[in-house]
Amino acid sequence: MRHRIVVLGAGYAGSYTAGILARRLSPADTEITVVNAVPDFVQRMRLHQLAAGREIEAPKLADVFAGTGIRLRLARVTAVDPENRVVAVADPDGGGELGYDTLVYALGSHGDVRGVPGAAEYAFDVASRPSALRLRERLDSLDNPGAGGNVLVVGDGLTGIESATEIAEARPGLSVALIARGELGARLSAGARGHLRRACDRLGITVLEHTTVEAVEAGRVLCADGTALASDATVWTAGFAVNPIAATAGLEVTENGRIVVDRTMRSVSHPDIYAIGDSAHAVRDNGRPMPMSCGSCGDTGRQAVEAILGRLTGRKIARTKLVYTHNYITLGRRDAILQKVDDEGQAKPTYKGGRKPAWIKERLTRGGLWGAQHPTVGLPRRKHRLAAAPDGSAAKAPRVAA
Repeated sequence: MRHRIVVLGAGYAGSYTAGILARRLSPADTEITVVNAVPDFVQRMRLHQLAAGREIEAPKLADVFAGTGIRLRLARVTAVDPENRVVAVADPDGGGELGYDTLVYALGSHGDVRGVPGAAEYAFDVASRPSALRLRERLDSLDNPGAGGNVLVVGDGLTGIESATEIAEARPGLSVALIARGELGARLSAGARGHLRRACDRLGITVLEHTTVEAVEAGRVLCADGTALASDATVWTAGFAVNPIAATAGLEVTENGRIVVDRTMRSVSHPDIYAIGDSAHAVRDNGRPMPMSCGSCGDTGRQAVEAILGRLTGRKIARTKLVYTHNYITLGRRDAILQKVDDEGQAKPTYKGGRKPAWIKERLTRGGLWGAQHPTVGLPRRKHRLAAAPDGSAAKAPRVAA
C-alpha cells in the first residue's frame, strides 16, 4: 500500500509543497492528494489589485498539477480526525472522507472581523478572490461619472496600505480614506513613513490616525470617539485569523489557532501532521515567531518538504532558513517601499522607495505565480523510494541537521 500524503489547501504554500514532494518522492511508494475549495489558483498577493479593477490571472489547478501525478480533490475541508487519520470534506455531491498517512495543513488565513459588530455583514475584505470580486463590483457601481463615493479602508498594515493606494490610483473619482489605529505606518522607519505620507497626499488619500472603529453599518462606520464616518464601501484589513479546524481537531495551537510546530514544521502534538504558511506557528532562527506573510509560506514549505522527505526515506533532514528580513509595500503601480527589519522585527533606519522597489515587488509577485504554475521545474529528477515499515510508518528516524 502506498503512503498517502494529503495536502489541505492549494495556495502559495500548499501548491508549492505538493509539487516538490511529487517531484522528489517515487509514485511507486506514495500518492499525493491536494484538497482545495475552489478550482483556481488564487494570487492572494494581488487580490487588492483585483478589487481595484485589474485583471489578475487565476490558473486552473487542474492545469497546474497536470503531469505531476498529484490528485486534485475540489472540496471544502470541514474537519480533521487525527486519531483515525481522516479528513472530512464537503462538495456539491455531498463530500466524504479522505484517509492520510501524512497530512500537510496549509489552509492559510482569512480576514478577522471578530469582535466588531457589523464588520462581517457590511465590510468587504481582500483575503479571498470571491470577497475581492464583491468589492470590485461595489466599486464599479460607485465609480461612475457624476456618482462618486466614499471608500474607507480600515487598518494600516501592509494590506490596508496597499489596498488604499491601489484603489485611489485606479479609481480617482472615488474619495478614499485610510483609518489607522495609531500613527500611519508606525512600524516603518521615519523615512519610509514620510514616503508613505507623500504617496497618500499624491493620491488624494485622507489619513485618519489614532482612530479605532467600533462598529460597521451599511453606510457608515462608528468610531470609539463617537465620530460617525460616511462610507459607501468599507474595506476591512485590520488583522487576519486562521480556520478553527485545527483547534477543533485537538491539535496543539496558539491562542489565535495557529498550529504549534517544531523546527521541521511537524505538529508538536500530532507527529504525522505538518503545518505551513499562515496556519503554522513556526519559530524563526532568532527565536521569534514567523509572521503571517507570503515570505513565510516559502520558508515553512521548504522545511516541511525536507522533513517529510527525510523521515519517509530515512535520509538526513536538511535544515532550511527561517528568516524575516524585509517588507515590500506597493503604493499603486509605480511606487513602493522596501523596508528592511532587524532580528526583532523592528524597522531598520534606512529604506528604499519609488519605482525600483515597485519593479522588484512586481517581479517577485510574478515569480510566485510562475512557481505555483510550475511546481516541479528545476528540481532533481531522481525520485526517492521510501524506507518504510509494512504499516506505512518511517522505518528509521533520520537526523536533523544542526
